[in-house]
Amino acid sequence: MTTLRDPAPLASAPATSGRGTLQSALTDLVIVVAVLVGVKQSVLPFSIVFAGPASTFSAMLVGTFLLYRRGSNWGELGLRWPESWLKTIGLSAGIFVAFLATVGASTAIADLWFEDIGTSGRFDFVEGNLAAYAMILALVWTHGSFFEELLFRAFIITRLSDTLGGSRGAGIVAAVIAAIFFGYRHYYYQGAHGAIVTGCIGLLFGLIYLRLRKTSILPLILVHGAANSIAQTSRFLG
Repeated sequence: MTTLRDPAPLASAPATSGRGTLQSALTDLVIVVAVLVGVKQSVLPFSIVFAGPASTFSAMLVGTFLLYRRGSNWGELGLRWPESWLKTIGLSAGIFVAFLATVGASTAIADLWFEDIGTSGRFDFVEGNLAAYAMILALVWTHGSFFEELLFRAFIITRLSDTLGGSRGAGIVAAVIAAIFFGYRHYYYQGAHGAIVTGCIGLLFGLIYLRLRKTSILPLILVHGAANSIAQTSRFLG
């Protein structure tokens, strides 16, 4: 099977190297974040269910255009066909274990200060409703896994890291900031407790992304989608 790889490892140079400046990376970052926040806040008064998906769908369109304009693509940020599906599945299983451990530890920490309000009834309509369950699974594997990993990990971390100079330390700082933003994204329906837990998950995934972007981001997408699917299936079954 042919592996889609870039000629040079992403870790050796910023994604915008040779295509733009640090200012270009910052501009792209600000635009995508503005779309994520602006669209969600605009839709939220009308729909708590579709505010998030509307923002990520919009940001994906804008992000794809910005990458194209810079002569780049999602493949350079880690969206590549895996060299080995067996290795990808094994890596995904390991990440899933780390995900469960992170959820457990972060939940215990959040419990010390904040009440766990769950999802504030956002997905209650899924219980026992097959049509709603099918719709929510479609969102899980687009907005909730594919788009969120490409935007909150691949795009934001890469562009923020480039803005900060593109070093290893810049990547770690970018992963931390992206995790805080990811936690904030879940505050509106999960409260402070949920923001802490999802922020910690975002940090785990962000640090893993710094390694996976040189090969394939698919393991993160698979774990994210599997975790959300399990949660929604449990909710559907009551």
